Amino acid sequence: ELVFEDCEVGEDALLGGKEGAFGALMEALITGRVSHGVKSAAIAEAALEQAIAYATDREAFGRSLTKFQSIRFKLATMATKVAAAKALAYKAAWLYETGQPCVKEASMAKYFSAEVADEVTREAVQIHGGYGYITEYPVERMYRDAKLASITEGTSEIQQLIISKELGL
Repeated sequence: ELVFEDCEVGEDALLGGKEGAFGALMEALITGRVSHGVKSAAIAEAALEQAIAYATDREAFGRSLTKFQSIRFKLATMATKVAAAKALAYKAAWLYETGQPCVKEASMAKYFSAEVADEVTREAVQIHGGYGYITEYPVERMYRDAKLASITEGTSEIQQLIISKELGL
């Protein structure tokens, strides 16, 4: 155990300077939210790819699962949401990398991509049926990872609060 009592630190040794630690913390959170947005979009995309591959190979009633309209519609919806999540995450990353303000966009990317990852991985597990829950198929892990993404670096509800504040509400 290490304890400092009556210890003084010069301003030059303070994180972010005098009264600047909060700004440094906020910058770190923006970085994390952008990266979580990209990561969640990637998880969703990987789950979509796994679902397409499984549905293409798996046969039911003598034909591929992709021949069933309900599966095709489900995959189309998943693909559309993945594309939207990627676009939002890439925009936030671009704004961040070019040094532009992106508090709102970082929170939007983190929030939306995490929600999409949760939904797409859940649907991928559903398409896999009972196999979706066993460790031999990667969608089981993706499903768990997607759930965690909506909690870390600020929950979806926290992201909604930040977004609404940035909208001036």
